[in-house]
Amino acid sequence: MLKKQLCFLLILQLCSVIQLKAQSKSAQGLKDYYKNYFPIGVAVSAHDIKDTAEANLILHEFNSLTPENAMKMGPIHPEENRYYWKDADAIVAFAQTNGLRVRGHNLCWHEQTPPWLFKGTDGKLVTKDVLLKRLKDHITTVVNRYKGKIYAWDVVNEAIDDDSTKFLRNSLWYQICGEDFIAKAFEYAHEADPKAVLFYNDYNTERTEKRERVYRLLKKLVDAGVPINGVGIQAHWSIDEPSQQDLIATIKKFSSLGLKVQVTELDISIYPWEKNKRALRPGEKDAYTPELEKKQDERYAEVFKIFREYKNVISGVTFWNISDKRTWLDDYPVAGRKNYPLLFDQQLQRKKAYWSVVDFKQ
Repeated sequence: MLKKQLCFLLILQLCSVIQLKAQSKSAQGLKDYYKNYFPIGVAVSAHDIKDTAEANLILHEFNSLTPENAMKMGPIHPEENRYYWKDADAIVAFAQTNGLRVRGHNLCWHEQTPPWLFKGTDGKLVTKDVLLKRLKDHITTVVNRYKGKIYAWDVVNEAIDDDSTKFLRNSLWYQICGEDFIAKAFEYAHEADPKAVLFYNDYNTERTEKRERVYRLLKKLVDAGVPINGVGIQAHWSIDEPSQQDLIATIKKFSSLGLKVQVTELDISIYPWEKNKRALRPGEKDAYTPELEKKQDERYAEVFKIFREYKNVISGVTFWNISDKRTWLDDYPVAGRKNYPLLFDQQLQRKKAYWSVVDFKQ
């Protein structure tokens, strides 16, 4: 009888230890697992921080925020003499209240630009001097408003052309100003907040031909003494790319310039990369199969292993959206096709890939 009681007590103690370990494991978020590596961030909207479940998930898992759209020029500066601060202010206030860092995104881009920006009252394109003054006024106003609250800015976004035979994108910025707008944007941001960490941000940087063109731009800026501090690898990837070799080569190449490297917009699609928007094809539908889930799990494990190995040059990793419940890939490139690119499912629960990301033994 005594042996049975002792055995029962031992079983209870063992169960208690297992339960405590499980609770301890659950109590940790991504930011805790990676506290000795780099901050873990997430892109959010003003709506996300108002949703109790999503706000709680943000606070549990992340220690850095990026406004997904609220600080882009179109939303925040819709008219020349009018700014819309409400959503951006709400995100910054949420971060300040809860001790999270903020990455500003972004100050100069060829998309989501307001209609007034490039045209005069006569409807014609403005001169280079006028456009640069508008850019300076915008950057100075926005950066000054959040000075001391935003530690880093994506200053120029996606200036490299998609065509591998060309260098800079033939945007209206380029058509009117030449390449001068890039250096000027960094100079204006630095003047407004000398302590802010300033980034150039782009996608497909792991592809050899684009990596070389991005490097060419970065080197020109560094050599010219432009106040650029880092490069953002957007990391809109898929289960098929990039390869380990290409990712490592990109990190090494960019960091060789003395620049900080951040992974700024991470998601791993279950579909191959497509640039142009298109409609659903006949019979096409989303299907998050066990096979795709496994491939995504393996890809997340692979890239985070590389991130950890290069923690000396990687100063932050940010996911682009919170969970599979809502991501920009639901509408791009194929509207109406659900994607499943993140670590949390549509019920905000951790996916298998989450545990691969925090398993440092892999």
